Amino acid sequence: MVNTPIKTTKSQEIFAAAQNLMPGGVSSPVRAFKSVGGQPIVFDRVKDAYIWDVDGNQYIDYVGTWGPAICGHAHPEVTAALREALDKGTSFGAPSVLENVLAEMVIDAVPSIEMVRFVNSGTEACMGVLRVMRAFTNRDKIIKFEGCYHGHADTFLVKAGSGVATLGLPDSPGVPKSATSGTLTAPYNDLEAVKALFEENKDEIAGVILEPVVGNAGFIAPDAGFLEGLRELTQEYGALLVFDEVMTGFRIAYGGAQEKFGITPDLTTLGKVIGGGLPVGAYGGRRDIMSLVAPAGPVYQAGTLSGNPLAMTAGIKTLELLQKPGAYEYLDRITKKLADGLLQVAKETGHAVCGGQISAMFGLFFTSGPVHNYEDAKKSDTAKFGRFHRGMLERGIYLAPSQFEAGFTSLAHTEEDIDRTLAAARDVLSNL
Repeated sequence: MVNTPIKTTKSQEIFAAAQNLMPGGVSSPVRAFKSVGGQPIVFDRVKDAYIWDVDGNQYIDYVGTWGPAICGHAHPEVTAALREALDKGTSFGAPSVLENVLAEMVIDAVPSIEMVRFVNSGTEACMGVLRVMRAFTNRDKIIKFEGCYHGHADTFLVKAGSGVATLGLPDSPGVPKSATSGTLTAPYNDLEAVKALFEENKDEIAGVILEPVVGNAGFIAPDAGFLEGLRELTQEYGALLVFDEVMTGFRIAYGGAQEKFGITPDLTTLGKVIGGGLPVGAYGGRRDIMSLVAPAGPVYQAGTLSGNPLAMTAGIKTLELLQKPGAYEYLDRITKKLADGLLQVAKETGHAVCGGQISAMFGLFFTSGPVHNYEDAKKSDTAKFGRFHRGMLERGIYLAPSQFEAGFTSLAHTEEDIDRTLAAARDVLSNL
């Protein structure tokens, strides 16, 4: 494969100016390419499985706006629905029938959800679910897992993954000790550690929250029996089980990880896919728990733009598209081809790697592995990943700019896209 260096002059100029306008020049940390070197490309437009930067370069995109673009960017049916919705107004701040429609779709799809509350982001959803789980149990402590990211609220910024891991910040300045004193952590896939925490904090733990498939420390799948064990432990100790499916919801199965693995939590957080690329979040679960949320109950949570008609419209159309026969079979097939191909190419070119995929979510670690948790993930050669990322970018392949982020495919990715990606990977890894 011939490598013609891309020119990113305009991107560099725009990013240089941005650094005087926004902290680090970005609106979210991982976008700054701190862990992979070089400067980020500045997007101009997106369509299907592709992105174009301001210099006119085209890339195959495996970030998909960090997960929502499961049908491909700017899907014509989604954009047509949005154009129609725009004529009716961009924000109501009042009830609309669109909320009912999307709520019914979510409730029908996700096993744990009997009632749902829409919010504006995954962070908001996790903040809301934290408050209601504490109110329902009348307990203050929670258990989270090292490397799992549940948004940037103070309580969750303890051994978080995602951008926190990318920047090498185990916690964040500005978070008071009082905000995290009730947050207990355990290694992902370690049931004994969870049981020990329950024993040491009897009748104090409100619940356990986790990414059922980790995506914010890189792609890490649950070991056999892990999710089942958490379900049993939470029931034994009178605590709630919360699946943060902001990333996995409607991505690894229509009903999320809980459908895929047959484990029903008490509460669930959602985002990304259910907004079709617009800002959205949601939390929901058992009716008796959700009935505590205001105005039905005393647990207060509100938002001016919650249930925004544009986000509801994009979400409804996206979920309709995902219900078409064969959608998830296709996603699984092309993602498996990509993930297996990357592992094979790395092996043939002499690199120690591990990784895998579930449906339209995948990951690759530059370590021999296996990777069961965040500590295992941290053994990865991040410098090598940075060189790999830069090499792929120069060959027109856009991967998440961090070793500690999962990758995503979409219904718009083609067999030819996968073949081109694998050819690029062979070229890069052969010279790495």
